[in-house]
Amino acid sequence: MAQSAAPAIAAPAITPISLKAIAPWALFFGILMLVLLYFVGAEQGAVSVISGENVHEWVHDGRHLLGFPCH
Repeated sequence: MAQSAAPAIAAPAITPISLKAIAPWALFFGILMLVLLYFVGAEQGAVSVISGENVHEWVHDGRHLLGFPCH
């Protein structure tokens, strides 16, 4: 009879992550994405928060990539 020298290893139990644990991170990343979307899509326009052309030049290619008109 052949016997295995290695002991059988049980699969680890998968525990689901609760919505209560994910909610703060989802809110944080949601706000971060809205801020980034604002800077790419609306900054240096009619509702400019930062004066000058610096932000426009930093996100210029991102505007074209996402389809925002800028000039």
